Amino acid sequence: MDTKVIRMDEQHIDPAALREAGDIIKAGGLVAFPTETVYGLGGDALNPESSRKIYAAKGRPSDNPLIVHIADMAALKAIVKEIPESAERLAEAFWPGPLTMILMKSDLVPCETTGGLDTVAVRMPVHKVAREFIRAAGGYVAAPSANRSGRPSPTEAKYVAEDMDGRIEMIIDGGDVEIGLESTIVDLTVPQPMILRPGHITKEMLEDVLTCVEEDCTMMRDDSGQAPKAPGMKYRHYAPKGDLTIVAGTEDVVASYINEQLAEQRLIGKKTGVIGTDRTIGCYHADVCKSAGNREDEGTIARELYRILREFDDESVEVIYSEAFDTSGIGQAIMNRLLKAAGHKVVNVQ
Repeated sequence: MDTKVIRMDEQHIDPAALREAGDIIKAGGLVAFPTETVYGLGGDALNPESSRKIYAAKGRPSDNPLIVHIADMAALKAIVKEIPESAERLAEAFWPGPLTMILMKSDLVPCETTGGLDTVAVRMPVHKVAREFIRAAGGYVAAPSANRSGRPSPTEAKYVAEDMDGRIEMIIDGGDVEIGLESTIVDLTVPQPMILRPGHITKEMLEDVLTCVEEDCTMMRDDSGQAPKAPGMKYRHYAPKGDLTIVAGTEDVVASYINEQLAEQRLIGKKTGVIGTDRTIGCYHADVCKSAGNREDEGTIARELYRILREFDDESVEVIYSEAFDTSGIGQAIMNRLLKAAGHKVVNVQ
């Protein structure tokens, strides 16, 4: 099929184009659209065939749940069995925004959308184009990230097109996203609210609202063999084509170790890359060196990470080494994505 690309941003919304996009969703088609986190691949969340099309377009395992995107709180009532007080408090604090809540689903939501689970992941994006698109599409859009399964999530429309051209009906190009990492996911169906995927909304921010929030034990280590309860929990994600290794330790020792490895890789003819920071990137002797930004500004690092991984693919980098990042605040989300991208391949140096 031919994939149509339309362009608009939050300051210049095109109602006619959004109606066209919404009609595609209502007819069972797929549309990629911008959010504040990453680009989403949207289908009708209440249509089992649409969810099957999303899995097929992404090459995604069908037990990996999709997130249902809504545009207002009124829409939530129809797709969940109940809205607990904890969900109301989190919605008041963080919706619209980069927070996904897992609740018990109603019969309206097909199992194809939830990966066969009796729970549903729901979020309300803050991006104006996203919300107007959701309304035009009927109010319930199932949307994982708009990339081929396992690849870095797209933060620009050109990377959506790279993965999805000819696979979906339309791409809404809204420019670069603001945050650059997927939403925080919190499970509210367990006795104690639990973070299943870290993101821009941190544990500390959640605990300001709910007092006590736990973290899933697999967030920063290899996944269990259980069925994933939320996107990104079970399978390798966010990975560049090149072989990625994370190196953790003190700044000087990390730089020394990475440069030794780079020299060895050059001897066997490999094209090499390094992810560092503004402070350290000049220390490395790779074919391609990329700074993720300043360690004091984790928001910039989060925004740059997927773009850097995609650029390594564009430049045919075969072996990549990345510095590790702090695991507090949004740094936890950065490391979660890096660990997934590297298949949890980490070298600790002293």
